[in-house]
Amino acid sequence: MAHPQLSIVIPAYNESTRLETALSRVLGCIEGRGWDAEVLVVDDGSKDDTAAIVEHWMETHPRLNLVRNPGNRGKGYSVRNGLLQAAGDIVMFTDADLSAPIEEAERLIAAIHAGADVAIGSRWLDKQKQTKHQPIYRRFFGRCFNAVTRMVMGLPFEDTQCGFKAFRRPAAQVIFRLQRIERWGFDPEILFIAQKLGYTVQEVAVTWGHDERSKMSYLRDGMKMLEEMAIIRTNSIAGRYDKDIAALTDTSTMVTPQVTPTPSAPMSDSGVRIAVQKTP
Repeated sequence: MAHPQLSIVIPAYNESTRLETALSRVLGCIEGRGWDAEVLVVDDGSKDDTAAIVEHWMETHPRLNLVRNPGNRGKGYSVRNGLLQAAGDIVMFTDADLSAPIEEAERLIAAIHAGADVAIGSRWLDKQKQTKHQPIYRRFFGRCFNAVTRMVMGLPFEDTQCGFKAFRRPAAQVIFRLQRIERWGFDPEILFIAQKLGYTVQEVAVTWGHDERSKMSYLRDGMKMLEEMAIIRTNSIAGRYDKDIAALTDTSTMVTPQVTPTPSAPMSDSGVRIAVQKTP
């Protein structure tokens, strides 16, 4: 199978109401713009028709893949599982709601081509690009959380939580193998790791519109993310990241192969791959 230039990972948990639209827009964009790209949807133990929808689309789209998590593990685990299996020279993830239109991926790709190892979409660098604003209470909690993140984690970015990020594949293979947080707080952690490793991280203003069906609760999940930030700082102070980094002195053989079929999940008639793989 040809080695794609771009891999797009979509983490999905009970996304049957939004996934059809997302796949139509993503696959349509790829075809319309002639991108050399594959798409991996990571099913995080969904209880609805998420997996069935992907399998249906796979019948006519040979570079669409389904990756199944071993149960519900969280968004951070899903992103890691997908990116470590992605084959593109540039690998990225986007939320299933496509709050940042997939066409905006060109901005992230341009930043990578200009020399960045990591390009992160930002809702706050240019507020004029917000097509539909969040409710005031969500904006307030979001900005407060980002301010705390900047202070506690030492991250200089205006927006750490935007679910629209791209990486050079070698950088992703290192960063996500060091990731320890598996749920909502993984975004600050991967940026913290990237900064610790000396990777160039470029924040890029992207068009973005709030989706009222967002599943994140700023009160419940925000408190959990604050707890996870404390865990990240504790891990750093205890030298756990340094120890893990030292163990990755030779990265020449650490690249995870592209997703492959398993005996329990055969190829479809069109030759597409249905993968079930647990990453380290």
